[in-house]
Amino acid sequence: MFVREYYKSVRDLLETVYVREFDKIQTAGRMLAEVMEQDGLIHVFGCGHSHMIAEEMFYRAGGLVAIDPIFEESTMLHDGAYKSSQIERMSGYAPKVLERYPLEKGDVLIISSSSGINPFPIEMAECARKKGVKVIGITSGNYKDKPSRDRRGLHLEDVCDLYIDNYVPHGDAVVEIEDGGVKAGPVSSIAAFFIANSMTLAACEHMRARGEQPPVYKSGNVDGGDGYNEDIVKKYICRIKHL
Repeated sequence: MFVREYYKSVRDLLETVYVREFDKIQTAGRMLAEVMEQDGLIHVFGCGHSHMIAEEMFYRAGGLVAIDPIFEESTMLHDGAYKSSQIERMSGYAPKVLERYPLEKGDVLIISSSSGINPFPIEMAECARKKGVKVIGITSGNYKDKPSRDRRGLHLEDVCDLYIDNYVPHGDAVVEIEDGGVKAGPVSSIAAFFIANSMTLAACEHMRARGEQPPVYKSGNVDGGDGYNEDIVKKYICRIKHL
């Protein structure tokens, strides 16, 4: 059954990420904790469906308040899905996007790109690092032997300070639905969200171990949630563009 096969594939993928990338996720959590302790921001970016990691981490119950999502509409599906794929493959666009966001030395930028072969996310990482920003890349090692669209042959993992493997298979989907290799059931978003929220939890754990309160949103649908969030967001409201 297709659904059962998909469930098993997702379960096995998350187990692989948990076991093999646990130490890196803990390192990422420490990086995020240090940024927040220094009053910095955590920027998040992805193209196409990968942009959803920025939405997942931003302004949500249980999420870090210090998240600054980079919402570049030209790389998002609602502004033209086909166009977004073409722009992700363009070189020279990333610096123009970063000019509109407050990246500062000491901040962290999280970039999600399962293939890691397209110029836009690669150049985003490079531009950020030139500003003194640490870059955490979430990408799949299963694409490492695939040709890059970057003119220098680079992959995202080559230009990051920390690379977390999401182990997504080549082509993303995992359930073959007909002969000829046609598959359904993509897993990249599930893997990215698991890694994102695991990094959040690791950051909270590091801060709690040092006796600090992690700046985390409460749900606006529980008693006292709105008031709590209004207080905790004050120091960020003028610094995060999309708040």
